[in-house]
Amino acid sequence: MNDANGGNFEWHDIGAAFGLLTRLPIPVDHRRAGERGARSVWAYPVVGGALGALAGAFGLLLLYLGVPVGVSAAGALAVLILSTGALHEDGIADCADGLGGGRDRERRLEIMRDSRIGAFGAAALALIILARWSAIESLIGAGSLFWPMVAVGAASRLPMVLAMFIMAPARNDGLASGIGAPPAQAVLAAFFAALLIAVFALGWGGIAVLFWAGLATLPLLFLAQARIGGQTGDILGGSQQLAEIGALAAAAASMG
Repeated sequence: MNDANGGNFEWHDIGAAFGLLTRLPIPVDHRRAGERGARSVWAYPVVGGALGALAGAFGLLLLYLGVPVGVSAAGALAVLILSTGALHEDGIADCADGLGGGRDRERRLEIMRDSRIGAFGAAALALIILARWSAIESLIGAGSLFWPMVAVGAASRLPMVLAMFIMAPARNDGLASGIGAPPAQAVLAAFFAALLIAVFALGWGGIAVLFWAGLATLPLLFLAQARIGGQTGDILGGSQQLAEIGALAAAAASMG
């Protein structure tokens, strides 16, 4: 069904999703992107798959040039971090600081908005990066990097969409509140986009990657609901990081 902001799906949504989730120089009509808002979330897995492809290709290039496995894994991880401007890494650090250190809801939200990183955030960020690097190194050791990274990239963006659909914003301002709740059609399209990309990349093993990506985010989402009453941009970013670890672990296990 169409509305004043256009149909359920537009090609422009892909550019809008790149503009929101990455620092890549993709031309975007920011006015149109703002009008589309949550309708563009169906493209999140498409963006994730593209980022996974970039990271996987760069890792393979380093291996071809004779770079050691561990450094090549770090190079692939660096592409993911740089291409998003560490957006999701910042989110998981803020989640750890706010949910772990605040005494009440208001204080937790205040901490999550603070740009400074605390002990919980630093520890969480270190563990997250170590886990992702270890899994990527395992994929390289198993002789497969590019296609697993594509599947992981797509699968790890789906939980953000589901959280936006299921959970109310925890505050009335901020990124998550500004985007709004996505319509059911966009959520369903995001699910099928992630599923198709994952299965295309890894065969039926892509379903396991998608499953573990979703399962890995549940502790954070339950904790966010209990402690701040909903989701924020940081919660969404943190969910992507946990989903990526779950998806990477599933992919590495299937290759072992």
